[in-house]
Amino acid sequence: MKAKILEFRQYSNLFVELVRKGIKLKYRRSYLGVLWSMIEPLLTMIVLAVVFGTLLGYEGKDFPVYILAGRLIYSLFSQSTTNALKSIRQNEGMIKKVYVPKYLYPLSGIVFNYVLFLISLVVLAVVALVLGVMPTPRTLLAIVPLFVLFLLSVGIGLILATAGVFFRDLEYLWNVGLMLVMYTCAIFYYPDNILASDVSWILEFNPLFCVISNFRSCVFGEVMDGGMLLYSFVFSMVTVVIGSVIFSKNEDKFILYI
Repeated sequence: MKAKILEFRQYSNLFVELVRKGIKLKYRRSYLGVLWSMIEPLLTMIVLAVVFGTLLGYEGKDFPVYILAGRLIYSLFSQSTTNALKSIRQNEGMIKKVYVPKYLYPLSGIVFNYVLFLISLVVLAVVALVLGVMPTPRTLLAIVPLFVLFLLSVGIGLILATAGVFFRDLEYLWNVGLMLVMYTCAIFYYPDNILASDVSWILEFNPLFCVISNFRSCVFGEVMDGGMLLYSFVFSMVTVVIGSVIFSKNEDKFILYI
């Protein structure tokens, strides 16, 4: 572990450049650029609030904030893990030419999405204030579920980055998997009925739902669910360990398959 930390410090400048490169490539041909990180979640929130608010009868003034908070967390997880999945193959030219710790590629793909996420939080703050959802001291605790989400993204990202080198079709399968995950995260509906039913495990055993639920609690100034927090943290730590082991055992083979 100490050797990895020293190695990361040695290549920290390169890591920063990889993060910058990820941001630039994401908006390379976009006229709006980083501004799109603020516009896109706002437009998505409006559409989902109108459609599902009408269909499901959710007329609460804070329903758009509920949707936006969930959508932002899901999008962060989705984009982070997808970028991690593609990271090794996208940097095959550099991998074949010079030695760089290969874990920097999926990690930078996750971190640059966190940078863009921080920008999109401005939209959440403005929408919340406009709709009367005022910040409280508990709002500051949102950093806790965000940290858990980072661990979860790193763990899943390392697993996907490794598997994606050997199984090229995994990218398409992961897109399908993300769609299934989205519907079990209660992004655009309230989970009360499901949690009170015999299929409550669909939500309770989804660590991303636990993260989203606790993040929403912080946004609305409520107490986080300790059970969900503990479960999602333990699950995330386990994925980090598994992902790290799988990645380190296979990284020397990457050059033969990319």
